[in-house]
Amino acid sequence: MDSEPQAHVGKTLDVLRIMELIPHRYPFLMVDRVVDVIPNESAVGIKNVTINEEFFQGHFPRKPVMPGVLLIESMAQTAAVLVVETLGKDHEGKLVYFMSVDNARFRRPVTPGDSLRVHVVKERQRGNVWKFKGTVKVDGTVVAEAVFAAMILDK
Repeated sequence: MDSEPQAHVGKTLDVLRIMELIPHRYPFLMVDRVVDVIPNESAVGIKNVTINEEFFQGHFPRKPVMPGVLLIESMAQTAAVLVVETLGKDHEGKLVYFMSVDNARFRRPVTPGDSLRVHVVKERQRGNVWKFKGTVKVDGTVVAEAVFAAMILDK
């Protein structure tokens, strides 16, 4: 019997595992689940945006819009999970700092009820510096994208 080759599907990490890997906590944890983690390659973060997010109290009270910098933060946190998952247990809970953000584009507002799919792909790694391309989609439509670099601290 002939069978179609299956696409490689990576592992899925729930929010409890994410909090073991990275130090972010509510209200600044910008990823609820990470799916399709392929160590040293890519990952997809999921963030369900609700009206209960604290930033909506001031951004903007009558027209709630998720701040673009938080979309970039969701990319960074998804990438940090990928980095730590790639490097292993000794790196769990370590800090991963932004070094640069380039070519950031915001295509449409993100509002309560949207479910973000945050795609990150490793472009390269040199020592403890990693570079990624990130794309955020809602219902298959790109809402934000950026190229960014981050450094994991050993201390």
